[in-house]
Amino acid sequence: MSNEAVIVELLGEPKGCPVRFTCPSDTSISKGTILKLSDARVVAVGTTPTDTFAGIAAHDKDGSDSSTEITAYTKGIFDLYTDATITAGMFVGMSGSNLVNQATDASISGGCLIGKALETSAAGTPETINVAVGIY
Repeated sequence: MSNEAVIVELLGEPKGCPVRFTCPSDTSISKGTILKLSDARVVAVGTTPTDTFAGIAAHDKDGSDSSTEITAYTKGIFDLYTDATITAGMFVGMSGSNLVNQATDASISGGCLIGKALETSAAGTPETINVAVGIY
């Protein structure tokens, strides 16, 4: 996968507030992938604005290792990739695989938030911005 989230600073205690989730054994997930909650403590790769944010993969998960668990960071400041206009201080949601945009009213009311933008970005300019992850 590309455009994975990069840790700037892990917050909370323990750092990053890691949570263990279940995932299919045949699924490969790269460290830094934005994950969606797909069932009771089951995660998958997040891809759409209506996905419920679960966390950011804390480690690589190999699809051939038979493992059915992955840990996700749920609190921190991360560099997240965007090509949309996002204003600092606004809520951020998913808009594609490892891609974020400014949250809409529907994503806010639907619980699909990732966090709050700490920087501003311009449309059409692919870049990473700092996002405070963990707005619940």
